Amino acid sequence: MASPLLEFNDKGIYCSQADVYLDPWKPVKNALITHGHADHSRWGNERYITHSSNVPIIKHRLGVTNVIGKEWNETFIINNVKFSFHPAGHIIGSAQIRVEHKGEVWVFTGDYKTEDDGISVPYEVVKCHTFITECTFGLPVFKWLPQSQVMNDVNEWWAENKAEGKTSVLFGYSLGKAQRLLKFLDPNIGKIYTHGAIENMTQVLRAQVDFPETTLITRETKKEELLGNIVLAPPSAHGSTWIRKMTPYVTGSASGWMAFRGARRRRAVDKGFVLSDHCDWQGLLESITATGAEKVIATHGYSDLFSKYLRELGYDARTAKTQYEGEAGEISGKGEGEMESEEAQPEVLKVKNLLT
Repeated sequence: MASPLLEFNDKGIYCSQADVYLDPWKPVKNALITHGHADHSRWGNERYITHSSNVPIIKHRLGVTNVIGKEWNETFIINNVKFSFHPAGHIIGSAQIRVEHKGEVWVFTGDYKTEDDGISVPYEVVKCHTFITECTFGLPVFKWLPQSQVMNDVNEWWAENKAEGKTSVLFGYSLGKAQRLLKFLDPNIGKIYTHGAIENMTQVLRAQVDFPETTLITRETKKEELLGNIVLAPPSAHGSTWIRKMTPYVTGSASGWMAFRGARRRRAVDKGFVLSDHCDWQGLLESITATGAEKVIATHGYSDLFSKYLRELGYDARTAKTQYEGEAGEISGKGEGEMESEEAQPEVLKVKNLLT
């Protein structure tokens, strides 16, 4: 029996015909990379191939120079296997990888979302026979509001805090979420300050996107300067000594997990905004339908339940173990299977009931 075009092994997703890996989690000779998040692009590979807009991100985060950039829909051939990168809409530079050999087409999504966020190249449907999909938010409870509505809520929150003489501290992952928030913050309300990790990443990306002006917080920054303004910080800054100089402050977090009522309390933030760089439940289902794929492989997220639901719909669906973390890694550092399990139980039961 012939081996599948893509296989999952202890190093990553492997194409034996081309001898390349897709988003490997252990060092390999040739690595095709979907995007710059740490769980998908790791240090130690001999050669990185990615979309050109992701090249500066990879170089900045990993400190490597052996990176080759390709353009959207550009076909390149390795040992008779055709590869190409297609927009995933997840973050700036994020791609799906199309793999074709002897008329068989697979698509690996990495991470993706279908809403146009205004800074990433929007998600593109790629027809295929087998579709490898994340399902970070693969439960019916996850239904995103339009980004414009969420950002309006963020700006109103900031304005209210300013009226009360407080600093607004908004948490978001330093690559992706922070820039998405920054792009649509209203600078007419006040100044936008940044944590060093976010400022450094944003400076790398300013060549690709026109962002509002930001001011880096340094040791010399006084809390009086911050009052009434907003600070963008990574989640790791919450509870640190760095944040103490901002008193009095109000905290907010932008994450898909804020759809769960207990998530804000568990993260000890004052305000939660439901904003994710991943598909919601409907986005996942619509994306899979649009590809025309008959086979679906679910990776990180609620993969067991999601693949079972797909089988009920008639798909040849299964799961595969990976070391990708989705927004669990971006927000809380939790691994797959630990993602807000307490709050998720009602929705998990709901899906189980649908399948019985």
